[in-house]
Amino acid sequence: MPSDVKIDVRGLNVWLGDNHVLKNIEVGLKPNAVTAVMGPSGCGKTTFIRAINRLNELIEGSRTTGEIYIDGENIYSKETNIYELRRRVGMVFQKINPFPKSIFDNVAFGPRIHGVESEEELQKIVERSLREAALWDEVYDRLKDSALDLSGGQQQRLCIARALAVNPEIILLDEPCSALDPAATAKIEALMRKLAEKYTVIIVTHNMQQAARVSDFTVFLYLGELVEYGSTKSVFENPKSELTEKYITGEFG
Repeated sequence: MPSDVKIDVRGLNVWLGDNHVLKNIEVGLKPNAVTAVMGPSGCGKTTFIRAINRLNELIEGSRTTGEIYIDGENIYSKETNIYELRRRVGMVFQKINPFPKSIFDNVAFGPRIHGVESEEELQKIVERSLREAALWDEVYDRLKDSALDLSGGQQQRLCIARALAVNPEIILLDEPCSALDPAATAKIEALMRKLAEKYTVIIVTHNMQQAARVSDFTVFLYLGELVEYGSTKSVFENPKSELTEKYITGEFG
């Protein structure tokens, strides 16, 4: 596995029931970068990122073949600890889903599950995570308030903080801005760029302008197949595939 690859996907196929959603995907994703996964609705974008922390297995009737290596370790081997994998690979969903608990308890939830009991340690983790999610300055004086009282954009950043609290290496974001207004979207986009300094960030987006703004690399999927992968600049300015060019210029979507 090349040293400049964090996630090495080899011969990945995923079926959801009878639907062959992903077909023989082969791609190597870089560390400490934002990779955008784009393509028309139903092309397999969400299924692709869910394969990286084995969330598809929670769907009845799903089946996966192939291999995904993270730092050289095949996450689909029988020896893989799935709970540890999902700690290493955090997920933020399209539907904003804070727990009906306080802001503090939302962020402390994961560390508590993983055995952190010290209140002092939890305080440190919550502050660090909220700072990394660019939310601390807005909520530091109301950590006991319900997370449901936050705005939509704040709730989504809280969900990012919750993922960061367990020290992941990879952050998966499934259309994290689809329910947000432009101002909240701009904050999340700036946050993604900042997070890539420390984490490997993969974002599913249907918004090509967003992919162009925030990502270093772009994966283009169509009907479950990998059409193109490369630097975002090259994919947008000099696409190798005619299909990519047609999608980017809006001929279909």
